[in-house]
Amino acid sequence: MFTRIRDLEDGRGARLRVSMSAHPSGAKITLERRDQPHRPSAQLGLHGVEILNGFLMSARLSAPYPMPDEEAECPFPARFRLECAAQARVVIEQEDRFPLAIDAPLWDRLYAELCLVVAHGRALAHRDTYDPVRSLH
Repeated sequence: MFTRIRDLEDGRGARLRVSMSAHPSGAKITLERRDQPHRPSAQLGLHGVEILNGFLMSARLSAPYPMPDEEAECPFPARFRLECAAQARVVIEQEDRFPLAIDAPLWDRLYAELCLVVAHGRALAHRDTYDPVRSLH
């Protein structure tokens, strides 16, 4: 069973845990705000993580100006939106969860971490279909 956990923190004390585990769809990635009492979280599949990564980069280039929301579907549907009020933040909304807000100071670290997560997730997704003998031909 593959699991991977990384804790990200910014200079103001915001803490975001990024955990990854094997899932029938390839991988399940959980983001959790460990610095907030109610610990909001989001669960994403590889498609959701790739959409979030692109959205983080777009938000970085767009803020403080708004941009359209994005959505990811199966296996863990989510909506991503940029809030540009007092401080820019990306909000992940899922039907059965409290919204997860990620403030701008964490975006770059999260982007880098999610690049690694995607690589590990792709390897997990293809682990059962990889045949080393067949790949030599």
